[in-house]
Amino acid sequence: MGKIASYVNRGKTIKEMIYNAAGEFPDRYAFRFKKNGEIQGKTFSELVDEIEAFGTGICKRGYDNCRIGIIGENSYPWFLAFLSAVCGGNTAVPFDKGLTETELETCVLRSGIKVMFYDEKFQNIVDHIKPIHGDKVDFISICGKNSLLDTIISEGRNAVLNGEKCYTDRIVEKEATAVFLFTSGTTSDSKIVILSHDNIASNIRDMLEMEIFYPTDVNMAFLPFHHSFGLVGCLVFLSSGADNVFCDGLKYVQKNFTEYGVSVFVGVPLIVENLYNKVMKQIEKQGKTKTVNTGLKLSNFLRKIGIDKRRKIFGEIIDKLGGSLRLIISGAAALDPAVSAGLNNFGIDTIQGYGLTETSPVLTAERPWAISPGSVGTPMKSVKVRIEEKDENGIGEIVVCGPNIMQGYYNQPEETAKAIVDGWFHTGDLGRIDDKGNLIITGRKKNVIVLKNGKNIFPEEIEELILKLPYVTECMMFTREKHNELVLWCEIVYDTETYGKGEESEKQIAEKFAADLAAVNNILPQYKHINHFIISDEPMVKTTTQKVKRRVETEKIYKHWDEEKCYNTVIK
Repeated sequence: MGKIASYVNRGKTIKEMIYNAAGEFPDRYAFRFKKNGEIQGKTFSELVDEIEAFGTGICKRGYDNCRIGIIGENSYPWFLAFLSAVCGGNTAVPFDKGLTETELETCVLRSGIKVMFYDEKFQNIVDHIKPIHGDKVDFISICGKNSLLDTIISEGRNAVLNGEKCYTDRIVEKEATAVFLFTSGTTSDSKIVILSHDNIASNIRDMLEMEIFYPTDVNMAFLPFHHSFGLVGCLVFLSSGADNVFCDGLKYVQKNFTEYGVSVFVGVPLIVENLYNKVMKQIEKQGKTKTVNTGLKLSNFLRKIGIDKRRKIFGEIIDKLGGSLRLIISGAAALDPAVSAGLNNFGIDTIQGYGLTETSPVLTAERPWAISPGSVGTPMKSVKVRIEEKDENGIGEIVVCGPNIMQGYYNQPEETAKAIVDGWFHTGDLGRIDDKGNLIITGRKKNVIVLKNGKNIFPEEIEELILKLPYVTECMMFTREKHNELVLWCEIVYDTETYGKGEESEKQIAEKFAADLAAVNNILPQYKHINHFIISDEPMVKTTTQKVKRRVETEKIYKHWDEEKCYNTVIK
């Protein structure tokens, strides 16, 4: 594999992390991407040169010691703008590329940015908000036919050659604010998280010390950079000296795995599960299920006696995923344990992590040699985790402390004080710690359904069971009041490939679902029984990391409520 990445990069700021990696691996690719259909790349030394050139260029244009907005698809120009901002002591403000015009307008106003660097794919939305902000915010294209990226780099490079040091001599303190990140949620209730260089650098150091990354790795920068998991994930791999590549689109993931020789993939469960299911369907279609099962028996036997031949036995399957894929990291939601086990059995280490924007982001993670299905692993080296107000099952709120805890919420001191008490951040998540020290997430505190008799129901627990039904793509528990009691309902989004192509009516489909939901009820205590359900073939409202927006989805359900489309778990 080459020299292990944990040499270890001991940088205390993002700038030190990137510059240390460039000093260690100057001629290795930092990024590769396609331009006019051809794969091109930037080495670490070229990356640092362009950071300093672009950084000097924007400094000379008056964007110094300010907040710098960025919006666009994941790309090299996006990340260059980000690194140039933070390595010069500015604060980067990534914006969600999925925002509407009104939402972006509000976020730009709240953030107080001086300039917005944008991808011309979003020209229409930029043209809409430009007049609103007048001369308070400048808008500069860095990706597209009218891009000024090369112009600014050229201006900055010439200035440096002429002795300009406004950027290159800039010292960035670890306490300095590096980034403003918006939490997921509607624009009105999202918060702006303030993260310092030390917050992020401490998390990168933890990841490099506790996971196995190599300078020879190729990471697909798939998750959106405006999300903490996608942003810091890319910084981790850059800090390890690894190559970072970009995806051409969701349907090209496997193709890009092969083209770039991707060895590490960081994604959300929905994407990881789709990849696995696609491969399994190909195996079934080729009539190789029996061969694979025989290989699993042989592989498991050999592993028991200390011989690991998974990647050799299942080489054909690994080839379907590009041939080099060795590690998948899943986060942002719970990964199906069967998918995790399946990929691990094939020789692709698949681990889960847990964290939040406010924690820079990773708090806990599994290790390839210590995988515990159903858990999110053990805490990072510098992170402490405890459970507060435990119930009889040891479940309570997860609270954490460490150098990765945010500086606070921008312009919301009261919310900050509620979230951070005596240095401990209250995550709002519920969980327990098992006898091996693994953290097990049971749900969100705000999602807990409290019945009139005082019983607590964690909707995620029931949803996990329903999602195991082969035709269910999404589901969400909610409640309605009946005779002064809360009654459990479930919305099910079903796979139209399985149902909906024939002559069956919705009622006939619902009758089939009812029997399966009754079977789910049989393994649950009475107070957790699903009483009624509705079905849909339309995707639920989700965040960019594919988490269901429960409140928004519930409002949508109530808005379109139709008694004739409500079903009981036992059809009479």
